[in-house]
Amino acid sequence: MRRLYSTFAGGWPGFGLILLRLTAGIVLAYGAITTLLSGPPVPRAIVSLLLIIAGFFLTIGLCTPIAGMLVALVEIYRFFTLPADRMVYFLVASLGAALAMLGPGSRSVDARLFGWKRIEPPPRKR
Repeated sequence: MRRLYSTFAGGWPGFGLILLRLTAGIVLAYGAITTLLSGPPVPRAIVSLLLIIAGFFLTIGLCTPIAGMLVALVEIYRFFTLPADRMVYFLVASLGAALAMLGPGSRSVDARLFGWKRIEPPPRKR
C-alpha cells in the first residue's frame, strides 16, 4: 500500500490535506444525505450510500487513493448525466482526484497503518 503514496506530508502541507479531506467529506455527506432524504430510485440511493462511505474514508484518511478515485469517477459521471449543480460535481471530482494523487497526509489512518516507521537499534553493549 505504501507505493500508492509519494509521502505522508506533515506540518502545514499536512494541515492543508486535512482541510481538503474534511471539505470533500462534508460536501459528499451533505449532498448524499439530502439525496437520500428526497426518496430517490434505488440506483441513485446506492450511489449516494457509496459516496457517504467514500466521504467518510476520505475524512479519516483511510484507503485515500481508492476513495478519492471512486469519488472522482462518480462525480464526473454525475457531471455529464445530471443537469443541476455541475460546478459542484466538477469541484468535488477535482478534490477527490487531488487527494488520490497527493495522499492522506501524516495525520490519517493510512499514515498510522502504512506510513514510514522509524526503527531504533538496540543500545550497544560495552
